[in-house]
This record gives sequence, structure tokens and C-alpha cells, in this order.
Amino acid sequence: MYSHHSEKHYMSRAGWLRAAVLGANDGIISVTSLITGMAASGASSQTLLIACVAGLISGASSMAAGEYISVKSQVDIENSDLNIEKRELKRNPEAELRELTQIYIMRGLSPELAHEVAVQLTANDALGAHARDEIGIHANTAAKPLQAAGSSALAFSLGALFPMFSILLSPEHLISMTVMIVGVLSLAFLGAISSYFSGTSKLRGASRITLWGIAAMVFSYWIGSLFHVNPM
Repeated sequence: MYSHHSEKHYMSRAGWLRAAVLGANDGIISVTSLITGMAASGASSQTLLIACVAGLISGASSMAAGEYISVKSQVDIENSDLNIEKRELKRNPEAELRELTQIYIMRGLSPELAHEVAVQLTANDALGAHARDEIGIHANTAAKPLQAAGSSALAFSLGALFPMFSILLSPEHLISMTVMIVGVLSLAFLGAISSYFSGTSKLRGASRITLWGIAAMVFSYWIGSLFHVNPM
């Protein structure tokens, strides 16, 4: 009997969500920390705005390049493993069938059933079966360099807009405090949103990311306060 029962899973979001959360988190924390540190040193609002724009552009570019290179390296590893499996399936299909059977036995199937499952999956898509069950490569978690780079760069840019707008909308003597408050609130919002998309506790996600952000901002403010810049 066919069932229409369906479940909501989150693994298909893992690639872009990880890159987006990393980018937004870095955009908020790094640029906000940069601005609070410079503000504590006595830099003018114009200098802070220029630094914020520079931080946004350089940070987004760096995040995109870093994500693409790192995820592309994962793709290269996956392709190398798939090529190895292709060669082995051609050279020694019986050994590969026994290997797949043993995997299913270790997962709890009886030897007879494990062999039957291995035979049927091999007949349907041998490389796909080995990629999924031997190597661990799955369509939902396969590396996507361009998606990761784009998500990370866009998220970083959006995160960096919070301190930028804080500078533009805040009185000059309150810039440091305003940027920090907006940074904390935006981090809490980011943590809640990312937890929503990953199906976990929003309070726990917001608290975790906010605490790390506060620590970075306070440290940057302290370092900046050790210097004194005469505004132009």
C-alpha cells in the first residue's frame, strides 16, 4: 500500500546554510569589531564609514574566494574517490559486490538479505551505491563551490550593512555604542534565523552566536582604546 506520509528534513539545506551563516556571522562580527575598535581609538565618523565600506568589499571577496577554493577542494576529493570506484568496478566487480554486501551486514542486515540488496543496487546503479554507502557522497550533501561562494559573499555583505547603517544613522559621539548594540541584536537575530532553518532551538542558537560576537567586540574595543587618533 502506497503511503503519502512525508517528513521534513533539513540536510538538503546544509551546504548553502553553512556558508550563509558563516558569511553573515563573519560580516557582522568582523566589521562591527573593526568599527568599534577604530571608534574607541578616536577615529572620525567619515574614517569609520570608509573603513566599513572597505571591510565589506574585502571581506565579501575574501569569503567568496575562500569558500570556493575550500569547497572545490572537497569536490576534487569526491571526484578522485568516484574515479577510483569506477576503476575498481570495472577491474573487480565481484570484490566490490562483496564489499558492498559486508557494509550492509555491518549495518544490521542478515548475510543473505545484505547480498540480495547489494546485487539489486549494483544492477540499478553500482557507482551510486558505492558512492553513497561506501564513500558517503550523497546528493543532499555533495559539495557545490559556486553555491557556497555566492551564499557566503552575499551573506557577508548583508551582515556588514548593519554596522554601516549604524554609522550613518548614529550621532558621532554615540557611534561606538550604537554599532555594538546593533551588532549584538543582529547576531541574535541571525542565530535565531539559522536555528529556524536548521530545525534547532532558536534561543540556544541566538545565545551561542551572540556570546561569541560580544567577546570579539569587547576585545576589539579594548585594543582600540589603547590608541588615540586625532580626527582630521
